[in-house]
Parts: sequence; C-alpha cells; structure tokens
Amino acid sequence: MCAEDRDVRRMVRELGGLERLTQMLQLPAAKQDLSITISATGALWKCAVDPLNTKRLNGLGIVDMLVPLLNNENEQILVNTAGCLGACAQLEEARTAIKNASGIRPLVHLLTETNTALLVNVAHAIGACAVDPESMMTIDALDGVRLLWSLLKNPCYQVQAAAAWAICPCIQNAQDAGEMVRSFVGGLELIVGLLRSPDPEVLAAICNAISEIAKDEENLAVITDHGVVPQLASLTGTDNDRVRQYLAKAIACCCQWGQNRLQFGKQKAVAPLVRYLASREPLVHRPTALALFQLSREPRNCITLHEFQAVGPLLAMCGSDDQQLQEHAAGCLRNIRLLASAVHQQQVDNRLTAAARADSPTTDGTERPASRPGSKRQ
Repeated sequence: MCAEDRDVRRMVRELGGLERLTQMLQLPAAKQDLSITISATGALWKCAVDPLNTKRLNGLGIVDMLVPLLNNENEQILVNTAGCLGACAQLEEARTAIKNASGIRPLVHLLTETNTALLVNVAHAIGACAVDPESMMTIDALDGVRLLWSLLKNPCYQVQAAAAWAICPCIQNAQDAGEMVRSFVGGLELIVGLLRSPDPEVLAAICNAISEIAKDEENLAVITDHGVVPQLASLTGTDNDRVRQYLAKAIACCCQWGQNRLQFGKQKAVAPLVRYLASREPLVHRPTALALFQLSREPRNCITLHEFQAVGPLLAMCGSDDQQLQEHAAGCLRNIRLLASAVHQQQVDNRLTAAARADSPTTDGTERPASRPGSKRQ
C-alpha cells in the first residue's frame, strides 16, 4: 500500500487526502459496497502512523466514525479499524474520544476473535487506551487484562508481543496492579517461561512486562521463585539493541529482591552488560547504567565491573545530557570506588597489624629481636 511510505503519508496530508478518506466513510454507498469501507479504513490506518496525520484525523472526528465499525462483521474492516484506532490513540484527545464514544467495550470483545492480524491491532489499541485511568478501569471491569494475558499463549509471536506490550500500561495504570496480576492463575509462570522465546520482539515485550510486574514486591518474589534471574541472565549475550534496552531494565528491577544481585553475578550477567555501554543506540544506555548501578550494590559485582573496564564508559556517561543516565553512572562509580577504598583500607590495616605483631613478645614469653631504634618494647 502506498501509504506505508513516509513521503506518501505526508503528501496525502498536504493534498487534502485525509479529508477525502473520511468523507468516503460517510458515503451512503459505503454501507452497501464494503470495498469502499475496506479501502478507506485501510488507507486511514496506514496514514495514521504519522503523528501529524493522527492529529489532523482527530480534528476531523475520525474516532466517532470508526467506533461504530468495530461491530462490523467483515474481518478486514475490523483489522483496519482497530489498527487506525490504535494509531490515533497515541494522542490523549483520541483516547478521550474513544472512551466517550464507548469504544472500549467492543475493543475488549474483539480479544476473543481468532484472526491474528485483528488480535495484534486490538491489543495495540487497548494498550494505548489503558494509559487513561478511566479507560483502564473499564478494561479491567470487562476482564480485558485477563484476555490479554491469555493471548500470551497464542502460537503467533506477533500476537504474543502485542499482548505483552499492551499488558504493560495496564499494570502501570491499574488501581491495584499487584493483586490484579496475582489473580491470574499461572500468569507469572507463563511470563517467565516466555523468556525462552526465540522471537526478539516477544523477548523485549516480556522483559518490559517483567519490569512492571517487579514493582510489586510480592510478585517479584514469585517470579524469582520461578527462575527469572537465570532466565534474564541467559539473554545478556544478545546483540539486539531493542532486547538489550528492556532486558537491562528488567534486570535492574529484579535486583530489588533478596539475593538477586548476587545471583545475577553468579549467573555471569554483569560482564555482558558492560558491553551494552558501547552500543550506538542511546536508548540502551540509561537502563544499562541503572542495571549496573543496582548490581554494583553487591561488592562482588563491583570487582567484575572493574575487571571488565566499566569505569571508563561510566565516567563518559557522567557528562551526558541525560540527567538520569548521569545519576545512574555516578552511583555505579561511587559503589566501585567505595569498594576499592575499603579494600585499600583493609590492606593498610593488615600491614599495620603485621607490623604490630612483629614488635610484640613471642608466645613463649621471650622477647622478639631488637626493635627499631627509639621504639618501646612491649
């Protein structure tokens, strides 16, 4: 489709194409000829990927035109409509419009369908709407989060990833997220198990979901028991920057429980994370610095950080324009320095103790050889 090209999307907007597409949806003939609706909704979906187009479409009242189509029986219309609503819902005004148009209920209902393309688009749309607290309450009341969680069992990787991404804002905005997550029998074990997925997008989405789940201490304890630490550690060798970004974030969040910091070190997760600091993707740096800061609170991990030359990159990041990145890097360096100072002080104490023993009487009561001139005998 031409509208998948960025320049074409811009031209459609500049030449008044968005207005004409919305007019097509309102043609009387569109009710009899489904091909008109399919073509219009498909073009609108692809055009809505551009934020400027989304803003224009919202101004044209696109949400009120699309929500009624969620009850259409044609699958392609449903796929296109859900895709367009998901793109538009990236803006607050569209999320409000979907809520006011009672669009949440039909979206949640579509989570029971089997068409994979439809499930992906509906999950994206619900995830975008879940940012709104009132919409999230409706999603929860309609059992939408449980339906999303059930999609994690879908054999299609795209559906799994879309469901996991949608679950994240649901956890963020639920009134009692910890209890909600615990109410899904086997849900946490399922999440940890998906860390074995061969699909990078699924891994990134699941790692992000784990970051949200781990904010609840009880749930963090449960996923720790399910082996989240060795599973996350086993992924640290990845070269995929998108996975790295969310994997580092998940590791940082999972450090908050018990001996997890020590266990990450034992699972050889620290050294690979140091390599992430050299990534050309800036989005990788902040979560990596946070993970290293958390891991550096375990002294044995500081030794690993020093051995694998993390100090240089961390020093460089202290000059970053990203304040959080600065703080995480500085905190990690502080922990490394504190350990080095403690080791040095211990070495000094050991030398002083040895010197004191050299000047003390022997165990049989005889005096040791003459001490240095001017010193007192014990």
